[in-house]
Amino acid sequence: MRAAQVRPDGTMIRWVELPGAEPARVYVHGLGSSSPPYYAAAATHPALAGHRSLLIDLLGFGISDRPTGFDYTLEGHADLLAEALTQANVESVDVIGHSMGGAVAILLASRHPHLVARLVLVDACLDPITPDQGTIHWKMTGRSEQEFLAEGWEQALELAGPHWAATMRLAGRQALYRSMVDLTRRGTGPTMRQILLGLPMPRTFLYPAAHGRFPGEAELLAGGIRVVAIPDCGHNIMIDNVDGFAHAVRAALPG
Repeated sequence: MRAAQVRPDGTMIRWVELPGAEPARVYVHGLGSSSPPYYAAAATHPALAGHRSLLIDLLGFGISDRPTGFDYTLEGHADLLAEALTQANVESVDVIGHSMGGAVAILLASRHPHLVARLVLVDACLDPITPDQGTIHWKMTGRSEQEFLAEGWEQALELAGPHWAATMRLAGRQALYRSMVDLTRRGTGPTMRQILLGLPMPRTFLYPAAHGRFPGEAELLAGGIRVVAIPDCGHNIMIDNVDGFAHAVRAALPG
């Protein structure tokens, strides 16, 4: 396990690192998740093994610290991730970001472009989440933080189901709620999709083929973004279809 102090109060971001060749690959998890359990099988798959790989947990999640005094906005996550990567002595890395981690990866590339050479987004959050989608996000963020801390936490674990709850229970409660709120209410300012379209580096977007054509796919293709449908999987592509995920990432990150 590796760690970097990312705030003056001693707060640490931690990651599991696999040794190998440069450029390094940085794997970033989604909301309520943790990178080592989600990415370990894929990062060690024969199609991807051999590169230095950082399976990193965002502040508030997994094996990283869970301070209550941090805002846990997507920008905040991106900036502290940048600090951790700087201390890990990496730059121009390949970043693989899942779900919320994909949004953080987009902001990392936008706000700290020297750190990111190529992006692979795994069913990432590009657009604001709306109430009609019926996701756990809106069910939980319709209440205040105090209400969530008092009673919503247990409900969130129940709604998540046993697989997601296995890592969600490691998250700080404030971290989960504040990250969820910011992710859900991104309707103002440039969206993640708009920021992604403006980035200069090679970008690939992976999504489950079972979901049908990805919304706004034509716009992404016109913006130079590779869009790849992965069969036999749901939202957690790297877990549901390790082989398909690994080969798709290898194609996106040759060399």
